[in-house]
Parts: sequence; structure tokens; C-alpha cells
Amino acid sequence: MSSEIYTPEEMMIVTAARLLENDDVVFIGIGLPSKAASLARLTHAPGIALIYESGPLDTAPEVLPLSIGDGELSRTAKAVVSVPEMFNYWLQGGRIRTGFLGAAQIDRFGNLNSTVIGDYRAPKVRLPGAGGAPEIASFCSRTLVMLQQNPKTFVDAVDFVTTAGFLRGGDARERLRVPGRGPVAVITDLGVLEPHPDSHELVLTKVHPGVSQEMVFKATGWPLQTADVVGETQPPTAAEMRVLRSLRTAMPAGPMVGVV
Repeated sequence: MSSEIYTPEEMMIVTAARLLENDDVVFIGIGLPSKAASLARLTHAPGIALIYESGPLDTAPEVLPLSIGDGELSRTAKAVVSVPEMFNYWLQGGRIRTGFLGAAQIDRFGNLNSTVIGDYRAPKVRLPGAGGAPEIASFCSRTLVMLQQNPKTFVDAVDFVTTAGFLRGGDARERLRVPGRGPVAVITDLGVLEPHPDSHELVLTKVHPGVSQEMVFKATGWPLQTADVVGETQPPTAAEMRVLRSLRTAMPAGPMVGVV
């Protein structure tokens, strides 16, 4: 067990990184997923292939990218393809195993909302929208979701289904013939949720050290069920913490002359 002091966010990143394997091909977003994938590549999974929506294939950034358009991704990639090729050939062709997703809301069946909070025609908040998430969730062999857990984010039913998880549960996803397996794990700052094999409702399978099941229940907007045995995630090792904290973000370019 590590004696390191770590934050809930660091616990999330380490937990997600451990779910990645050496032969993984991973479609990554900016932020926590990028940190998790970089941590995996620099520790237990040096053979992992990192792919970003903007086109870099099998990239190995020396610093954390600021955006999917960061030049660091292209500079260290084995190849860079167009966005249409990325989606039409690599993603829809079933060549990417793992997709990382986040959202503003998630419900009990792993459906994600990144479109609106409230009624679609008169929303309380208008969100950035889908981006590539619906296709990532549909065509990657599996998806991992990383979210801070609270009742506003973990809701009984999302206000708008931007990205399909298991829809209404059961065999609903299968009946639509969606090729990917859907979300296999939701990693939060409190623990890990996984879909029940039959109902596909998310159930609590692990809590992080120092977190009680009651804390997770209070942070969830539906009556959260648990696995028969709820485990505890292993705390970060000293080696994982050293690598994670050594990751640094790319410095932005200098000021753009003439732009006001």
C-alpha cells in the first residue's frame, strides 16, 4: 500500500489508467482521459496506441496536450490522418478498442448527456453538444467514462440522450444492433460503477479508500444497487504517483500579434 497522499482526482486517473492494457488502442479526449492514458503508457502499458479525434495515430506526447489540435500530438504521432478518415475508417471500421468519454449527466443505464440541462426547447443550460461521442460510444469495442460523482451529474434519467449507453436497459442496445459493448466502467472520485450483466443498470462494484458505500449512495440520483461483493480500489503506488505528477501540460504559444 502506498503511503503517498493523493487527491480524489488522482485516484480517478490511476484507476482509469489501470483499466488500459499494453495492446490497447485508445480514443482519447483532453483532460483526465489524456492523463490516464499517458500514465498507462509510461507505466504498465508502454505498447498502448493513443489516438485523438483530430487525426494523430499512435502518438506519444512528451507533454499533456492543451487540445486535440495541439501540435505535440502530430509531432510525436506515427501518422496523421484526416478527421473523416479517422471516423470512417478507424472508428467505424472497428479498429479502436477503448473510447474515453465524459459528460454533464449520466443515468442508471449509462446514457450520457452533453447537449442541454432542462427541456430541450427551453433549456436551463445549453451545453457544447455531442462532438464525436455518439460514434465513439457506438463503434469502440468498449467505453470508459470518467465523471465527478454527485446527484446533479448522476441522474435517474438524463435530460437529453446525446450518447447512448444501454438506453432503457436489458437488450435495448443489442436490438438496435449497435456494434460496441457500451460503457464497461464508470470511474468516479468515489469508486467504480459497472453495468449489471442482465439489466445493464450501473451497479457499484468498488469504492476508493476512505469512501463508504453510503457516501456513494448520497452522490447518486437513483437508488444505486451494489454488486454482491463491493471491493476497494488499491491506492496509487509511489511509482504511479511519481509518474502522474511528472506529467506537465504543453505551454501555449506566445501572444498572437495583431489579434485583439
